[in-house]
Amino acid sequence: MDQLYIDSVQHSFGSKNVLNNVYLQCDIGEIIGVLGRNGCGKSTLLKIIFGTIKPNFKNLKIDEQIIDKAYLTGKVAYLSQAFFIPHYLKLSVAVALYTNLHQTKLMNLELINSNINQPIGKLSGGYRRFVEALLLIYSDAKFVLLDEPFSQLSPQLIDELKVHINVMQPHKGFIVTDHYYQQIVDISSKITLINHGCNYHINTIDDLILHGYLPNR
Repeated sequence: MDQLYIDSVQHSFGSKNVLNNVYLQCDIGEIIGVLGRNGCGKSTLLKIIFGTIKPNFKNLKIDEQIIDKAYLTGKVAYLSQAFFIPHYLKLSVAVALYTNLHQTKLMNLELINSNINQPIGKLSGGYRRFVEALLLIYSDAKFVLLDEPFSQLSPQLIDELKVHINVMQPHKGFIVTDHYYQQIVDISSKITLINHGCNYHINTIDDLILHGYLPNR
């Protein structure tokens, strides 16, 4: 079964309980949007899944196999909020490192082609963020965790990034967080809200109002 599944996530920072019995499931072909106020634990949850934060407790399975650190499987890619590719690395090297199966699709993009021999650090902040997201979207990973991928991007690049996520949706499962809730609503096939350490399935905008994420209209 092509599925990323995590439940019973519990984590605290010191005496502050951040996540309590959080549950998430993502199948191939799904885009799971994760919403929540700043500091609610969205980024922490992605890092727990990827394996860079060890929680108090979790039950993580990928393709029905119990996993400790997802990054060791090669099946999960993670876009952090910080740049992760060294500024001096040529784009051609990054493309070779991160993509294989879908490399041709990526190489057909004008932005990639026109900068292929440039160090990635030569790109502006927004374009660098965009390119790093593309490298993971078109990577060989079956599941892609995107932590605020739309931040630092112009409205045009936000729309273009959503197109690329949709292009790869049949081949991958995506878990996406962002504080631009409308972008999450637009792109997601399912939405979950983290609030007071727990998560709630969201069906409509009214659900976001009910749980206090949006003000009453």
